[in-house]
Amino acid sequence: MFVNFYTFLIAYIFIIISILGYGYLICNALIKSTFTKNIGYVGLTGVFFLTIYSYLTSIFISHGLFHNSLFLSIGFILFFLNKNFFKDYLKNNFHLLVLVFLILLVGLFIFKTHDDFTYYHFQYSYYLTQQPLVVGIGNFGLGLRTTSSLFYLNSLFYLPFIKYFSFQITPVLILGFSNLILLIKIKDDFNKDRYNFLTIYNLSVFIFINTFFYRISEHGTDKSAQILILILFSEILLLINFKAIIEKTISKTFLLIGLIISFKAFYVLYGIFFLVIFYHLLYLKLTLNNILKVFYKNHFFYSLIFIFILILFHNFLISGCLIYPISFSCFDSLWAIKKSEVIELNNWYEQWSKAGAGPNFRVKDPSLYIQNFNWVSNWINNYFFNKVSDFFVGLIFMIIILFFSLRSSQVSIINNKKINLLIFFILILLFEWFYNHPALRYGGYCLISSVLFIYFSIFMEKYKVNKKFLLKKIYTLITITFLIFIYRNYQRINYEVENYNYQPIEKFYYRIGEKQFNLQNDINTMINNYNLCSDFDLKCDQDISETFETTKIYGKYVFFLK
Repeated sequence: MFVNFYTFLIAYIFIIISILGYGYLICNALIKSTFTKNIGYVGLTGVFFLTIYSYLTSIFISHGLFHNSLFLSIGFILFFLNKNFFKDYLKNNFHLLVLVFLILLVGLFIFKTHDDFTYYHFQYSYYLTQQPLVVGIGNFGLGLRTTSSLFYLNSLFYLPFIKYFSFQITPVLILGFSNLILLIKIKDDFNKDRYNFLTIYNLSVFIFINTFFYRISEHGTDKSAQILILILFSEILLLINFKAIIEKTISKTFLLIGLIISFKAFYVLYGIFFLVIFYHLLYLKLTLNNILKVFYKNHFFYSLIFIFILILFHNFLISGCLIYPISFSCFDSLWAIKKSEVIELNNWYEQWSKAGAGPNFRVKDPSLYIQNFNWVSNWINNYFFNKVSDFFVGLIFMIIILFFSLRSSQVSIINNKKINLLIFFILILLFEWFYNHPALRYGGYCLISSVLFIYFSIFMEKYKVNKKFLLKKIYTLITITFLIFIYRNYQRINYEVENYNYQPIEKFYYRIGEKQFNLQNDINTMINNYNLCSDFDLKCDQDISETFETTKIYGKYVFFLK
């Protein structure tokens, strides 16, 4: 099966408009006030609503073609029914919306996907389009034991004509709406004559995410979350250093944290930054009662709690653990993964992230290797060089370019910035990252870069640059960033055309094989056999499968190991 580019383009536009329709409905109609004028946040609000909806509905129904077409069509119609949408958001930013998503479209010309996509991302997303959530699905494979909004959002984009070739759109939505947030923030800073260190921070993040994360197929469940974490730090810096409207800024932080933990429950650790917000509100001499009012009167606060509960519930139904593979969060249940296996696999993930395992090697004594800092020397030899070192070189090179682009001969004294508490918590998470899972994909990208960007931005704020001249430089840097994104993806596409005979216009698809449908085939076989057994009043403990047994609890199929 394949789809041509023009059919995909129509679906791409349809999905973006539908998300904006739902986003505007939530921002305006339900909250009763527009909490932001930034269309990027409207898009993320729409994504957040779709995330909650997909988690909730997947328990009861499959996200099939009819359901998805109807659901997204409603969002599409809402977009055009909201008469104030153009006035509130699109009047000054329509060109940015079109430009950003048109440029990012080149990233969706994908033939060779990331290994994890073919291993379990595709299978998980596809099975959600065929049937409601299956209890114990984690018993079918290691990759199926953790849930992510990536898979649930993918399942909602399963549409007629393009089918599962839409499963790479979710990372583009996150990158696209994040780009809009950053670009509009930068533009607003100049329009309102408030150029400061946060302008430079947002510019640095924009350049970083588009040049370092240009391969959409490799975003997975980690890079999209790390993009949002960098924006979360921007909102916290805004709140604690400037006279931001507390309710609106906190709404954004709740929205961002909700999306971040939805991509991977592990990122619940980033809830630690609530302490920074709480301390700042105390610093403003708000009483504890008033602080609590700020929280419980905020709709996004309840949405954050609700999505977290849904994630824990799904994780439990999948593996028997609230957060897999944290063994103390696991419970005894019919379908649960054995705690001994959870502990063993947690050690394996730690061993892998500490460079103790690879495709062609394993350390001799894994349990001893991962203890304390026994792994550091090997990690430095096999991971720091060359992955982390290359990352540092790229970051330093980028910062040098920004320095020479934005500096001037005139300097001024700047006020001290309130960053110490934020930096303190970032360093705590950086230590936790280094000690437990020091692979860049598990938070290293955003934690390392954010510290550098914050200090660099504060340093650069002292330079006085003519507004018109500075604006021209920033436009040039933004243009070069997009050109780099396009060029690097052009090189990738050209390689795939030459080596895999990829035809991006006539056959707009990624490589997928029959084995990627094995999970759904196995599920169908077991359900059919179980139903056949039940229909003929046979004892269902017969050997339907050598590995699994099937039963039904409250109308849900449950798979468990024999």
